[in-house]
Amino acid sequence: MNNTITKTNFNFPGQQKVYKGKVRDVYFLENDRLLMVATDRLSAFDVVMPKGIPYKGQILNQIATKMMEQTQDIVPNWLEATPDPNVAIGKKCQPFLVEMVIRGYLSGHAAREYKAGKRELCGVEMPEGMQENDKFPQPIITPATKAEKGDHDEDISRENIIKRGIVSEEDYLKLEEFTRKLFQRGTEIAAKQDLILVDTKYEFGKTAEGEIVLIDEIHTPDSSRYFYAEGYSERQEKGEMQKQLSKEFVRQWLISNGFQGLEGQSVPEMSDEYIETVSERYIELYENITGENFKKADVSNIESRITENVNSFLKTG
Repeated sequence: MNNTITKTNFNFPGQQKVYKGKVRDVYFLENDRLLMVATDRLSAFDVVMPKGIPYKGQILNQIATKMMEQTQDIVPNWLEATPDPNVAIGKKCQPFLVEMVIRGYLSGHAAREYKAGKRELCGVEMPEGMQENDKFPQPIITPATKAEKGDHDEDISRENIIKRGIVSEEDYLKLEEFTRKLFQRGTEIAAKQDLILVDTKYEFGKTAEGEIVLIDEIHTPDSSRYFYAEGYSERQEKGEMQKQLSKEFVRQWLISNGFQGLEGQSVPEMSDEYIETVSERYIELYENITGENFKKADVSNIESRITENVNSFLKTG
C-alpha cells in the first residue's frame, strides 16, 4: 500500500516553477513546456483524500493519452509525449478559467440538484418528469468555474461567463462546439466497449500563437462517468441503480460514511483493504474503457523511475 506517489518534489532540467493541483503536479519547463505528473492522490467533493490509490496516476495518464490521440482531429491538444507511465509533457498554454461540463444523462451533481427541486442548471432547463440516470433529449453543457486550490468549483451559466469576461463570446462559442464534438466522439468510443459515456468535463487553453487546444485529462474515470450499456434500459425501467464506471462509487462510499466535503465534516478512515478495492476498481475501469489489459508499472521506487525516464527524454527530446 505504500508504493504510491502522493507528493512530488522533482528538480528537472530547465525547471522554472511548480503548481500542485488536486491530483496532478505541473512542472513548468523552459521553452514553453509543461510536465504533468499524475499522482496517486484521490480527490472527491474537491477534497484530497489522506491516502493514495496504487496505480491510479498511471491509469489516468494512460487513458488520457489514448483519448487525446483519438480526438486530435477534432481539436489539437497540448500533449507531446509520455516519457513515463505517470508523466505527460506538452506545450504550455494559458488555461481558460472554466471547465466545460457536458451531460448526456441526469446523473451525479445534476441528479442531486434535480432531486432538490431545481429544473435549471447553469441556465439550462432540465425537463420535468425525469428520473435519475434518464437520458436528456440532447446533451446539456453545464460549465463550472475552475476553483483555486481547496475551494469548490461553482456552476456558472454561459451568459455569466461572457458577461463577466471570463471567456470572450467568440472563444466560448468555439469551446461549446469542441465540447459537443468531443462528447460525440467519446460516446462513440465508449459504445465500442459496450459502455455509455454519461457525462464528462473538458478543459481548454490557448497557446502563445492564439490557438485553442485541449488540455488536462479527457474521458478518464476521474473526469467522466460511464454506465454499462448492457441492462441499462431494464435497470431504468425497474428504478434500479445503474452499473457504472467512475469514481462515483468513492463519492457514494463517502456519503454513506457522512462526508460530502461540507464544513465541519471529517474524511472517514480508509482502511488498507478499502484502498486496495479502490485500486482494483480503477484497474477494472482502465480495462473496460480501453479494451486492453492493464500492465502495472514498476512501483518499487516511483520517484527514481520518473526522474530517470524524464531526464532521459529531455536529453533527446
